Amino acid sequence: MSEVAWFLTAGFGLLVVLGFPFAVAIALAITGALLAADIEPAFLAQSAISGAQQFSLLAIPLFMLAGELMAAGGLSQRLVEFAGTLVRHRTGGLAMVTVLAALVFSAISGSAPATTAAIGAIMIPAMVEAGYDRGFAASIAVSAGVLGPLIPPSIAFVIWGIVAEQSIGRLFLSGVVPGVVLAIGLLAVCWGHARRNAVPRLPRADLREVWQAFHRGKWALASPLVVLGGIYGGVFTPTEAAAVSCIYALLVGLFIERQLRVSALPGIFAAAMRTSAVVCAIIAFSAGFGILVAQEGIATRFAGWMADNVGERWLALAALNAAFFLLAAVMDEIAIMVILGPMLIAIANRFGVDPIHFGAIIVTNVSIGMAAPPIGYCLFIGMAISGLSLGRISRAIWPQILVMLVVLFLTTYIPGFALLLQPAAR
Repeated sequence: MSEVAWFLTAGFGLLVVLGFPFAVAIALAITGALLAADIEPAFLAQSAISGAQQFSLLAIPLFMLAGELMAAGGLSQRLVEFAGTLVRHRTGGLAMVTVLAALVFSAISGSAPATTAAIGAIMIPAMVEAGYDRGFAASIAVSAGVLGPLIPPSIAFVIWGIVAEQSIGRLFLSGVVPGVVLAIGLLAVCWGHARRNAVPRLPRADLREVWQAFHRGKWALASPLVVLGGIYGGVFTPTEAAAVSCIYALLVGLFIERQLRVSALPGIFAAAMRTSAVVCAIIAFSAGFGILVAQEGIATRFAGWMADNVGERWLALAALNAAFFLLAAVMDEIAIMVILGPMLIAIANRFGVDPIHFGAIIVTNVSIGMAAPPIGYCLFIGMAISGLSLGRISRAIWPQILVMLVVLFLTTYIPGFALLLQPAAR
């Protein structure tokens, strides 16, 4: 390999191992490559500005802000209350409430960390009080958060749509079936845990209580219909939908639910900005990284090596999934998508994988990574809410991880599993 290739591969890997933030590691690796190739260092700034000027990127901070506003405005509490009236009386019912509430909230926030934080803050203490093991309570909240990147609108699909230059609307649809099947699998885990541990069931809600909970939660339940209906009805783009989601959350929180205070808005905006800045910095610097990788032919050479040494498509996809799962356990998921995106796309093209199907495979992998030990982001949110150690939650979450891997297998090897809803997008 050339000096430039060494800086972009081994150099970047070393910086990550040493603990550098991913955006900084990317920038330093690019700087080293530029010096080795005697290219004007201004290329770094130019490529970063170019990478940050994509219109679709606006959806990321806006969806993050929408999730923060929904949580602060009490809509997540309304979702929990309504879900509770439906399933709390069943074996494992309270844990099932966590999954169902997260399923709906995912269609509002598009983010795994936001879903885990909003639903987990309510449900982990409630489950512990009802007799659930604290480790399991934290692990099911973390696992339910994984639905965030799968259920549209999804920040992860927005990022992959930008990287792969694919329709974000079609990518959104490819996550629906995997997301719903994952939710069903998590419901089964809840039932099995409660049955094994004889967790007491709560009283059944009567029709009057169900109606009252639905009436109180109607604005929260309407949000996904407004956002997704607007996207697939052709009223607005996914990026514009993110802005609509923010306005909806702000108006409902301030004037209808009246749990959102104007004085709290600066803190909410700051929290969304901090998270968005990290994501957007990685994407911006990765633009230059991708250009240099393309110039060096690293992605195409690796794809060619796989084609020569791994003849079967199913085996190539298995190898990619295994590598992705291991990387996602120790590396930021967004960084994996934007840095390895060109290489992954080259491999998919070499083996003739449908680009929308491949996007579903990648984002399902990313979703699992959010909950995979040792550095899955949602794990740390679960730790903060529950007060448990990483080891305690990691030991409790493996049944859910196995369910996620089954969904990944189905997504990978049955294209129709992810593409079932695609005709509706055409």
